[in-house]
Amino acid sequence: MVVGAMTITLHLGQGGSLKAKRKVVRSLTDRVRARFNAAAAEVGAQDLWQRIELGFTVCGNESAHVDNQLDSIRRFVERMALAEVTDVRRELINLKEMTWAPAAQNDWAI
Repeated sequence: MVVGAMTITLHLGQGGSLKAKRKVVRSLTDRVRARFNAAAAEVGAQDLWQRIELGFTVCGNESAHVDNQLDSIRRFVERMALAEVTDVRRELINLKEMTWAPAAQNDWAI
């Protein structure tokens, strides 16, 4: 399993209040969730009305697919043009080995 995480930092020029910021955040996260079936949340700068930090997560079987999904989400957010994208960071984590996790018990298999 491959997990992809991405943070996008945006600058909100118009507006001027946390209420306007919440409207933009809600619109972006709801549309990304609906279109890409990805987890989306505001992950930082929650008290600053001009700065938006959003986090997105996608998982899949192949790293190429996960990377493509994250790139599609980035392009989608940029095309919506609700705020200016100032920074994008992404990371892919391959959990194929999962050596850190204990083995699952097969209690149902007799």
